[in-house]
Amino acid sequence: MARSFNRMITGKLNCFLRPALTLVAALSGVAVSLGAGLPAKVDFNRDIRPILSDNCYTCHGPDAGKRKAGLRLDRKDGALSPLKSGDFAIVPGNLAKSELIARITAKAEDDRMPPVKTGKHLTPNQIELLKRWIAQGAEWKAHWSFIAPQR
Repeated sequence: MARSFNRMITGKLNCFLRPALTLVAALSGVAVSLGAGLPAKVDFNRDIRPILSDNCYTCHGPDAGKRKAGLRLDRKDGALSPLKSGDFAIVPGNLAKSELIARITAKAEDDRMPPVKTGKHLTPNQIELLKRWIAQGAEWKAHWSFIAPQR
């Protein structure tokens, strides 16, 4: 009885909340793609920084002693700099030349990032967000704490 009641309440809430959230998003200027549940316009601080922080900064972050392949993804200049191989991790607007996309979508376990041994993996939505972000020009933003609040 409790399960069916919970399902009924959840269904009613979704019925009312989804249009309300869509309205709030529209009024705040946030473009939302309801079909895939992903935003049409990807925001670095909201969408990308958490993915990189959770999955990439351990090996490609601020700790120079743990940094792999000379790639630093926590800073714009490091992420857009040429790699030792001559390739670029991120080429704004160009998925084909962005090594980051090749690595997160690699079929071979030896090439895929993050490595299997870390126990971390990217979801299909996270991969899609990274692709959209690069395709949209890979706009980088300062950490949210350094950005003045706006209405």
